[in-house]
Amino acid sequence: MSQTGLWNRGHDLGTVGLTDLASVKWNLIEPALYEDAIRNGEGFIAEGGALVVETGAHTGRSAQDKFVVRDATTESTVWWDNNKPMSPEHFDVLYADFQAHAKGRNLYVQDLYGGADPALRLNSRVVTEYAWHSLFIRNLLIRPERSELESFVPGLTIIDLPSFKADPKRHGCRTETVIACDFTRNIILIGGTSYAGEMKKSVFTVLNFLLPKSHVMPMHCSANVGSDGDVAVFFGLSGTGKTTLSADASRTLIGDDEHGWGKDGVFNFEGGCYAKTIKLSREAEPEIFATTERFGTIIENVVVDPATRRPDFDDGSKTENTRCAYPLHFIPNASATGRAGQPKNIIMLTADAFGVLPPIAKLTPAQAMYHFLSGFTAKLAGTEKGVTEPQPTFSTCFGAPFMPSHPSVYGNLLRELIAEHNVDCWLVSTGWTGGAYGEGKRMPIKATRRLLAAVLDGSLKNAKFYTDPNFGFAVPTDVAGVEPAILHPRTTWKDPVAYDAQAARLAGMFTKNFEKFEAHVDATVLDAAPTLRAAAE
Repeated sequence: MSQTGLWNRGHDLGTVGLTDLASVKWNLIEPALYEDAIRNGEGFIAEGGALVVETGAHTGRSAQDKFVVRDATTESTVWWDNNKPMSPEHFDVLYADFQAHAKGRNLYVQDLYGGADPALRLNSRVVTEYAWHSLFIRNLLIRPERSELESFVPGLTIIDLPSFKADPKRHGCRTETVIACDFTRNIILIGGTSYAGEMKKSVFTVLNFLLPKSHVMPMHCSANVGSDGDVAVFFGLSGTGKTTLSADASRTLIGDDEHGWGKDGVFNFEGGCYAKTIKLSREAEPEIFATTERFGTIIENVVVDPATRRPDFDDGSKTENTRCAYPLHFIPNASATGRAGQPKNIIMLTADAFGVLPPIAKLTPAQAMYHFLSGFTAKLAGTEKGVTEPQPTFSTCFGAPFMPSHPSVYGNLLRELIAEHNVDCWLVSTGWTGGAYGEGKRMPIKATRRLLAAVLDGSLKNAKFYTDPNFGFAVPTDVAGVEPAILHPRTTWKDPVAYDAQAARLAGMFTKNFEKFEAHVDATVLDAAPTLRAAAE
């Protein structure tokens, strides 16, 4: 077996049972990974220098194929209502079959950090079958200094073999695709999918399991910081504007997806970004667009003109989930350290397609916990087969697929940190006003940005507020530069009675969804629930 690249001679892949390999290439940098990816037929170069790849049948995460080993470590600590169990015996068989499948293959290894805080980071060794997967994870996690690699000892090992096909009966899984997490041995096995995002979310999942034990809050959020050191955290599900609204040229971007919050402040888990590119334009998002024209960026599942090699970001024929993956330093105003101080503001984003919620509301700590545990947004009519009207989506903690522990663990920790650091919390709707989707109009982005500017400069705290009669949170009565009517959602509807009915309906959805958390929260959080009545302001 040949071994090339920078590697730690004290720790080879034999420690995780990967032996009799054709070659192992350790910690290759971008040019070498490009060369191998093209030589292996994994991709080609676009105009500007990005590497273009396809992920095959899987163009997104396979959430239903993710499993956690149920053993003494996880029996009482994992939220089994949300996580699929795999027996230790099935994992042992799967692991042995991965090891056998790897024999005679050429593999790539990257030794990386998950977490920008040196005291809390997770040393992650990622073994991949594809060169482009090695480049992807090198872009997305934090790259150690070359001098640090000789003493690198992994705390987590991910083995990513897309060509491996699982056997549901033999391995205790659902399909030929499997993502199996063993928190006792700190090993994750990924097979049967070429979607590279599984690797990054696997690191996030492990950090979500480990960090709360150190009183550190793992967060599926973006974050930025102002020139005065004021940190803002943006929670939000897909389509709510999390990446767009945190990309403020006047503020430094800490990161756009995954962070931790502990005694020393906020820190990025990652060293890169995995941005959606569908409908991406130079005019609307110039910083992200510029990364697609750089050597080192990966462009995933995007249609490219074969003659000009120019990507067509408006073409979603392969998938609407087109992506680009690039290191964070490709963004001009990105933080060099991935670290900042304590948050001053937390913004929870929701795209309310029911047209009920105001564009912004101030939350008490109990209300913040309630809405954090709820994780509400809405799917739009026409986005999926059979969806003919807005449908609620409740993804607890704004990231249920990556939460191994019960949501109350994260909710209680969030509430404690909010109180400890006196953080202001806000609920921002980027959804519809003047009616539900199909009748109303999308919340004006200029209004959202103006409201956020007032949050960040501190002026909104001094506004006059009224109490929303359905949800009980505080809503500003007027804000300079914002059309007054949209701050009073009921007044924007042609039929106020129809608004009342829609508000009561949405409040009922919140209450029904929250039933599963009632035994895990105190009375103040229960009191933060909607009132199930719609009344005029």
